[in-house]
Amino acid sequence: MEEDFLLLNPGPVPVTDEVSAAMDEPMVSHRSAAFEAVYERAQDGLDYIFEQSTLDGSSTATSGGGTSLLLNGTASMGMEAAVANLVGDGGHVVALVNGKFGRRFARIAERYADVTRVEVPWGESIPLADVRAVVTEETDVVTMVHNETSTGLLNPVAGVGAVADEYDARFVVDGVTSIGGDVFELDAWNVDIAVTDAQKALAAPPGISAMYVTDEVKDDLDGESAPFYEDLEWHLRKSESHQTPFTSAVPLFRAMAVAVEDIVEETMPTRIARHRRQAAAFRAGFTAMGLDLFADATGETELSNTVTSVSLPDAVSGDDADAFFDGVDARNVSISGGQGHLGGTIFRVSNMGGLPDSAILRGVRTVGEAMADAGVDVDVDAGIAAAEDELDVTETASADD
Repeated sequence: MEEDFLLLNPGPVPVTDEVSAAMDEPMVSHRSAAFEAVYERAQDGLDYIFEQSTLDGSSTATSGGGTSLLLNGTASMGMEAAVANLVGDGGHVVALVNGKFGRRFARIAERYADVTRVEVPWGESIPLADVRAVVTEETDVVTMVHNETSTGLLNPVAGVGAVADEYDARFVVDGVTSIGGDVFELDAWNVDIAVTDAQKALAAPPGISAMYVTDEVKDDLDGESAPFYEDLEWHLRKSESHQTPFTSAVPLFRAMAVAVEDIVEETMPTRIARHRRQAAAFRAGFTAMGLDLFADATGETELSNTVTSVSLPDAVSGDDADAFFDGVDARNVSISGGQGHLGGTIFRVSNMGGLPDSAILRGVRTVGEAMADAGVDVDVDAGIAAAEDELDVTETASADD
């Protein structure tokens, strides 16, 4: 019997039936009290996620508060809004790049400011000494990606935030594939604006995003310097009445409200621990069967706890990669290949959202079987056993979860 479809891409991720059902409710005006109640629910849940993403549930915004905003666009909109509202003509941005999304942040900033890139090959760690060498008193903003989705690296936000703070530069962080699934400490890391996306660890449908604007940075915002649609001063004013400046994507906001309420119910400490356990299972499973992880975590950089990247063996790399990916598809599972020049070089799987442990084990098994079918010598049983050890479950038992 064919197994149900399993989505293991690094976004969009599976959503619950309750999240899907929320989008089917009767339409209301985005200026109605009914919608304002939805926005407030979503905002309250996001406040919790942004402000308590720790393993012990303690506050991440101890020295001051901030405001969670919902945006009618994906996180690229939030990334641009943050830079455009903080940098005027002649401003200086330091952008850290070690993957596709760090590069995207740099490209966004280059439309508004003079940008100095701190760049290393995709999948390698960014040395903090390189950051310190280019951030100066003239630097207005430092941008970086916390969890680089394209490579599976967890970058050293804490260290970079300390450098930015030392030079009084504003620090803007893409937390798209970490916030809602891993530790993210606003205050300790000196983060001024954090951005995340609905369809990643928040486990909501794609199309909208969220950002957290600290109170300390609000006076530095200049909405007149930003695109009309991305004026954060305007967004902040409208958020006080639980609205957006423009027509809101009502069904998506409803879905977001339910998704973040599910996270509040699970609690961030529990959710973070689950994501870390499942990521460890993916890593253990793939390496035990004989595959090599792709990313190279050194210094303060770590391997991601939400996205795992694995090098494709020579037998299924380049033009031969289709044999492997077709085998995965045939088993009704969806994973992702590499992006940009990493196409045909790696594959990526995600454990973001609310996946049960049985999905992790099925992902390991599917990859192993597809590799074997494509002619790669792997030990599927060893991979499953190693993943089970990390999860402390058996595949049969977890399938009943």
